[in-house]
Amino acid sequence: MSEAYKAAGVDIDAGNEMVQRIRKHVKRTVRPEVIGDVGGFAGLFALQSYDQPVLVSATDGVGTKLKIAFALDRHDTIGIDCVAMCVNDIVVQGAEPLFFLDYLATGHLDPKQAEMIVKGIADGCEQAGCALLGGETAEMPGMYQDQEYDLAGFCVGVVERDQILPRKDIRVGDQLIGLASNGLHSNGFSLVRKVLLSDSSVDFKERVPGSESTWEEELLTPTRIYVRSFLALQKCFTIKGGAHITGGGLVENVPRILPAGLMAQVDMHSWEVPPIFRFLAEKGQVSRQEMYRIFNMGIGMVFVVSESEVEEVIQAASELGEKAYHIGQIVSGDQGFVFTGGE
Repeated sequence: MSEAYKAAGVDIDAGNEMVQRIRKHVKRTVRPEVIGDVGGFAGLFALQSYDQPVLVSATDGVGTKLKIAFALDRHDTIGIDCVAMCVNDIVVQGAEPLFFLDYLATGHLDPKQAEMIVKGIADGCEQAGCALLGGETAEMPGMYQDQEYDLAGFCVGVVERDQILPRKDIRVGDQLIGLASNGLHSNGFSLVRKVLLSDSSVDFKERVPGSESTWEEELLTPTRIYVRSFLALQKCFTIKGGAHITGGGLVENVPRILPAGLMAQVDMHSWEVPPIFRFLAEKGQVSRQEMYRIFNMGIGMVFVVSESEVEEVIQAASELGEKAYHIGQIVSGDQGFVFTGGE
């Protein structure tokens, strides 16, 4: 039967080889609450030490950033992106990510390629402190081009009911702190590819104008995972709310955490926009307004604190390895978001 299935395009032996290859990567992420081993029908996780636990879930993928990985045949960081897109959404609810599951679909399973993808997922889980509890690898002949795949993930976290973010006491005068991104993260790559592919002379080994990074390095730099820093700051300060800056940029993501009648006022000159964004805006003739709704523009996470805590929070974030900026404040209004400091 397996030979017939292989002739139809599905290699069961390759799937078994992949399981053996990824076992060591999965084990790196194990937490004390994990029960069982790789290969079961489902992952088991024993929830412990919570008074009023609320489970928080998130799911996401990597989008067309995968096309860059295919073009450059580099697959060791794309899994970090997949984890980051989920765990960063979890932590801004005040929750600790507990475990992660992935879904990898491909037309033809290449165990070596799959191992690199799962290695990246395990790296991301280690950065976030969550367990890689399981996943699914689907070999579907005819669904994908040769050597191409799709990748998605699902994460579950937990938070005490009385610590869920955003808090209800966000008010006028509270301040906005932004944490620097690693660049593009995992949003806007359809536009990135359109801009770059319009110029066939782009060499991925060349440096991005104004940057020390090559195009290959810049485009495949994985999304920054803010979990450990966010949770550490939450223990020491009153974080009132957090926004993961993904699709929609600052303009659409920050207002999601604000009560009715309040809006975010952000000084666009309070941080330095990385060169990659300036290049894309100029090369693609993309308006500033559109850039700030598509990309993170150098700010990957925003949180709300009281005015009295701003300086201490920025200092603490710096000590945790983050570049933190005081980017604005909460004001009254119904626009949701407004920039100051513009031309």
